[in-house]
Amino acid sequence: MARTDERFKHAYNSLLERCHRLGVGARLESESSLAKELDVSRTVIRAALARMDEDGVISWQGRSKTVTRLPAPRERLEIGATPPSQEILEEQFFNWVLHFDVPAGTPLNVAQLAREFQVPSHSLQEFLASLSRFGLVRRRDRGGWELLGFTEEFAVELSDFRTLLELNAISHLIVCPPDHPIWTRLEDLRREHLNLARSIETRYHDFSRLDEQFHEAIGSSVNNRFIKEFQRVISLIFHYHYQWEKQTEQQRNAAAIDEHLALIDALQRRDEQAALAAARAHLATAKNTLRASMRTHNLT
Repeated sequence: MARTDERFKHAYNSLLERCHRLGVGARLESESSLAKELDVSRTVIRAALARMDEDGVISWQGRSKTVTRLPAPRERLEIGATPPSQEILEEQFFNWVLHFDVPAGTPLNVAQLAREFQVPSHSLQEFLASLSRFGLVRRRDRGGWELLGFTEEFAVELSDFRTLLELNAISHLIVCPPDHPIWTRLEDLRREHLNLARSIETRYHDFSRLDEQFHEAIGSSVNNRFIKEFQRVISLIFHYHYQWEKQTEQQRNAAAIDEHLALIDALQRRDEQAALAAARAHLATAKNTLRASMRTHNLT
């Protein structure tokens, strides 16, 4: 995701410098200590730590945040005086739900969250309105907003709808002509999956972004504005909920790579039935993972 929030960038760059100074194997302080020292909210710190975890700079396991590699100078973010983007707001909101285990039925205080996320209240109102279309939040009768999603029932409905969209996309993709860009993209993805599989023990955090790219490529074969909007929200929800289960992350990601490769292989052979079967198997695994993560965090 693009990140244009100035406070986020300052905090992220400061944390990169800290990791470089401390060295591999060192542990970062608590979120509260880092937020106080860098003069930003804990939400900004959590968003920065989440990105560093995704990029393999740190390993974030519960309260433990261990430096796993030294960041490169090119990883610093350019600072610009631009307002927070939609992507930043999405990330902050889902990180807030993730790390505070916010249950369904929780009232959302727009003024308080706007201060926490450091965005204008009207931007947050517009964002919540966009989520309401997908049943994640609803406007309360007496004003304000309430979180509705992130229950097991929501996970089942979301997963079933995701399956319909993706199976439909596969049927479109399989008939694409040989010179269509999707075939080059699939071959590139196949190589990226194989490379990651060979170094999964140290790079398993990298799978999250590859997973997003893979499912985005599958969905790109359908040119439908409504489907694309739903796919964006579905991708966000799966991406953030997968991060709950840290203990099994490496094994889970290794298995998902194998499932992706089976689907890519079937698509490259133009075998629609095998591709649909591989997709159903992978999406069933993803559905079970999402439900398990919610049970672990008592969001059932």
